[in-house]
Amino acid sequence: MSDLLKPILAIALICLATTFSVAQSPPQAIPTITAETIEPIPCDTCGGGVFQGMPSPLGYGNTGYGTYPAGGWRWESLPSGLMYRSYLAGGRESRFASQWVLGEDQGWLWDVTLGGRVGILRYGTQDPLWPEGWQLDIEGAVFSRLDLERGRDMVASDFRFGVPLTFRQGRWEGKLSYYHLSSHLSDEFIAAFPGATRINYVRDAVELGFAFRPTVDWRLYAEADYAFYTDGGSEPWEFQFGVEYSPLHTPGCFGAPFLAVDGRIRQELDYGGGLTVQSGLQWRGRNGQRFRVGAHYFNGKTDQAQFFGTDEELLGLGIWYDY
Repeated sequence: MSDLLKPILAIALICLATTFSVAQSPPQAIPTITAETIEPIPCDTCGGGVFQGMPSPLGYGNTGYGTYPAGGWRWESLPSGLMYRSYLAGGRESRFASQWVLGEDQGWLWDVTLGGRVGILRYGTQDPLWPEGWQLDIEGAVFSRLDLERGRDMVASDFRFGVPLTFRQGRWEGKLSYYHLSSHLSDEFIAAFPGATRINYVRDAVELGFAFRPTVDWRLYAEADYAFYTDGGSEPWEFQFGVEYSPLHTPGCFGAPFLAVDGRIRQELDYGGGLTVQSGLQWRGRNGQRFRVGAHYFNGKTDQAQFFGTDEELLGLGIWYDY
């Protein structure tokens, strides 16, 4: 094993061990909420004062960051928080991220994601950490790969824009979304490899996703994705599925461990695909956003659409900011 990989693997094993030791603790009790439980609830971290309202169903909304207002669900523009959060280990999710990875054949690579996701309109509760109801979001990102072995030359970039309609009620979450994805080969790569040819990889697709939370900290999800317009070798169907451990609360300056496993299979690859595993430490903000640091492992067909049929195995470190 390369000497460069040994410390990375050691960090990954430590993060995984910490994650599973925390996960073995007894699950959080979920109280039964009735009309008799409506009473004022302190909310010191919301800027002081007391919110008059009812904790959300299953107790998930009583997070200390807010509760149902007295009127229950209501319309809100530009709401705080998200109902169906991006998959932590998903390779094509809109966020800010930077991953320094070593490929078995490529050497050192730098994968960068520059993007974000925000709520536009909500009909639901106003707890920013655990909202329930319906919400319309917009999201977009560019996913770029730089070759650290060739002076940080750009290799390729994928561009994504989407409009998700999301839902949450208790343990269940859902998403119906449109997105556009296109891919572009860089000028630096074409200059370095004159025989390289850009493919016009394009997807305009609708995706339907569902997630279930056995507890507030665990999420299981599955998604089906159908592209009604394709080009450049893309074919209509994709499927994605995974499991995440991501604590709702991260007290203290040392954060809390997280673990995410994501699988993605595609029709254009004869329903082959790739597997991603991430583990490390995370910190949450009052709107549920997460900053994460940890180990990253990928094995399978690359997420870079310009090279979608290429096998790669990547191991390294990453930082992520999830909306």
